[in-house]
Formats: sequence, structure tokens, C-alpha cells
Amino acid sequence: MSIERNKLTVRAFIAAAYCHADLAAIDAYLAPELVDHSPMSGLPPTRDGLRLLFAALRTAFPDLQATIHDQVAEGDKVVTRKTLTGTHEGPFLDLPPTGNRVSFEVIDILRLAGGRVIERWCVIDQLALLRTIRGPADSGARGRRRLALVRRSRVGDGFEPA
Repeated sequence: MSIERNKLTVRAFIAAAYCHADLAAIDAYLAPELVDHSPMSGLPPTRDGLRLLFAALRTAFPDLQATIHDQVAEGDKVVTRKTLTGTHEGPFLDLPPTGNRVSFEVIDILRLAGGRVIERWCVIDQLALLRTIRGPADSGARGRRRLALVRRSRVGDGFEPA
């Protein structure tokens, strides 16, 4: 596939999975043998793990939207920088719904083969996600403790609040 075709495929996947809550997009755009090199903590590094992640995102943020800022491709890989926004209306990361608007950056690298995603690497701005979920009222010792947990998390690990 051409680089431009791969970029269009990734854009279509983002629109379907993030913005339209179309879980069928998981099977349409992700290869059965997909390897997720940065799965969320507790999820398998597979296509089924991503299905669980997207379902959890939609439950927590029913109005979730993705805005793509940059997309760069070379060979069989597409890098996308995007902002996810939504309203925290369901549980997420063991945090009860707050009703807060969330906004956080995500950068992912997707490798495609045969028109489908076969590998995924992802970096999420976990600090921004946590800050916007908790809102401005979460300050003081509890807020500092949660920030320390984010700082100690390893690259690729999901965040699990205490």
C-alpha cells in the first residue's frame, strides 16, 4: 500500500473507533494478529485488548472525539498526534464519573500490512488526562500523591490510581 493510502486508512480508523464508537472498526481495520506494544495495564496486547480499551473509553466518555493535529508516514508506519476530548460520564481508571470535560494528547505509531494495522505503539498524556478528570478541586496532598504515581509509571504502562 502507498503511504497516502496508509494515512487515509488510519484516519478512517480513528474516525470510526474514536468518534463514532464503531467497535466493528476494530475487526475492519486491525489485523487478527495485531500486537499492541503499549497496552493499557490489565489488558492483553492484542486486538481484543484494544476492543476492550475502546469500549471502556466509550463508556467513560460517551461523547469522545478525536482531533488529528499531525500525521506523518514513512514506509509501512503512520504516526498520528491527536487530542481526545469528551465528558467523563462513566467510570475510568477506577475513578467514578465526575462530569468534567477531559482533553488529552495521544501520539501513536501504527504499522500496517495489507491495509490493516498489525502493530501499535502509543503514548498518552496521562497527566493531562488525570488532571482533567479530577478537575481543579483535586489539589493538595491527594493531588500531589496522584501526580507522583504518574511520574513513577513506566513508559507503556497504563496508569492505575491508588
